[in-house]
Parts: sequence; C-alpha cells; structure tokens
Amino acid sequence: MVKIALDPTPFHHSHSLLDFPHVAAEAGYKYLQLTPHPDFIPFFNHPKADDSLVRSMTRACASAGVEIVSTLPVLRWSSPDPDAREAAVRYFRRVIQITADLGVSTIGTEFSGRPERAEESERAFYRSMEELLPFIEATGIRVFIDPHPDDFVEDGLAAWRVIRGVNSPLVGMVYVASHTFHMGGNALDIMTTVGDRIGIVHVSDTMDHHRSHGLRYITNPPGNSVRVHQHLKIGDGDVNWDEFFGGLKTIGFLDNPNAIMCSSVFAENELNMATAIYQREEIERRINAVS
Repeated sequence: MVKIALDPTPFHHSHSLLDFPHVAAEAGYKYLQLTPHPDFIPFFNHPKADDSLVRSMTRACASAGVEIVSTLPVLRWSSPDPDAREAAVRYFRRVIQITADLGVSTIGTEFSGRPERAEESERAFYRSMEELLPFIEATGIRVFIDPHPDDFVEDGLAAWRVIRGVNSPLVGMVYVASHTFHMGGNALDIMTTVGDRIGIVHVSDTMDHHRSHGLRYITNPPGNSVRVHQHLKIGDGDVNWDEFFGGLKTIGFLDNPNAIMCSSVFAENELNMATAIYQREEIERRINAVS
C-alpha cells in the first residue's frame, strides 16, 4: 500500500530539524518527507548537513519509529545561467549522497527553470541530467520531478514529455494536487498517460484561479506575470478529490508499496498539528473509500 508521509514545513517555525520525526509520529504518520530546511538541504544552495547531522537524523527517526521516504531538494539545475546550473549539479550530487546515507531511495524535486526562457531552460535541464544520471544510476535512487507553477514547463502532459525524454526508468513525475489548475486541470489524463511513472503525489487543495473569468485573483497592474495557488487542507479548495483518488487507484498508485503520498498543507501553521492529523485521517478515509 502507498506510504502516507508528512511534509514538516508547517512546523519549521515551532520545531527544530531533529524534532520532525517525533512530530510526524505524534500526528500518526509512519513516514516523513524531508523538504527544504536551512539546516539540512536549503532552497537553491549547497546542502548544509554534514555526515554527523545525517547520522543524528537517522537516530531521531529510529527513536520516533518514523521512516524518511524521500528528500526534496529545490535547486536551479535547469537554470539558463551556466554558473547557477553548474553549481546546482554539484549541490545535487551532494543531495544524492545524503539521500543514500539516510537509507532513502527516492528524491522528489522541481525543474526550477524559467518560463520566460523555456527553450534555454530545457536545454539546461537535459545537460544537467546527462551529468547526474551516472550518479543516480550508481545509487539506484529514483528521482521524481514536479512541473511547478512558474517553471519552464507547467502543463502536466508537456512535463511528462520532458521527463520521458531523459530515457531512464529511474526518473519520473511528481503530481501535486494543488498545482492541478496550472498543470491543465486534467488530472485523469495526466495520471493515465504517465501511469506508474508517477512516484510521488502531494496532497493539498487549491482554488481554481481560472474561474470567474480569470478574476478570482486580481493582481495589479493587470497582466502581471504571476502564478497564484495555495496549499490548503483537503476540502478547502476546488480540487476534485473523488477524481484524484479514483485516478490514483486506477493506475495502481494506491496499491504500490513504493509510492509516496505526502500531505503538504502550508496555509495553516497556527493549526499545524490539527491540520496534519486531519490530512492523514482524510487521506486514509479516501483511500479506503476507493479500495
């Protein structure tokens, strides 16, 4: 059965890094996804964890009875700027090593290119993959990529074509429910097309910014090049959750013991524990409903 994991980002302001496994356990989770943190793998820069801290995290997980199922670096490996891209590749190699040292076999990440320079960013992505694939294949670590809003590829099916072009069974796709309306709003088409190459899904709700003739969110001046989405708890937005869970059941994701379903609500830090528990219970309920 799919592994249900907690993204500890809502606890960054209230707990230290090594507290996260115990926080996850307190909320009833058996699994933890290590998302960017300034003491471990920060956004866009070199990992800050040394071997000692990696061992401390391993011990904290063992103490809490919680398993890390994936790391989630966000690095500029698709940057059209050569210096930024080359640095990101060096950082990613260290992430691979940290992930392996943790005993973890999965990395989730983003493309991290630029939409206004999409062609250059895609070239940069493939160049980085050529350099990193030998390290990925040597460890056997699986890498899944999210077409994040404001990236060089945002549409879900277009993103899958880019990923498929890497031509490696170890590289697949992250489906983030709260990115649904930037990915094309066609969850079932994406799920059935990508199939078992979806290895991670993030569970959080969002509003459909296309509704009300595009006026649901207003930025000034009109025409700003911005992307708006939320990471709300299930039921607070417009994601079709029956379709979402039903689609994942159809493609075998929910029955795959290597698949990862991560609660990633960022909108309610003041209710972080209650929200984490609600998310887990709702995920479990919905999985049972389609089983």
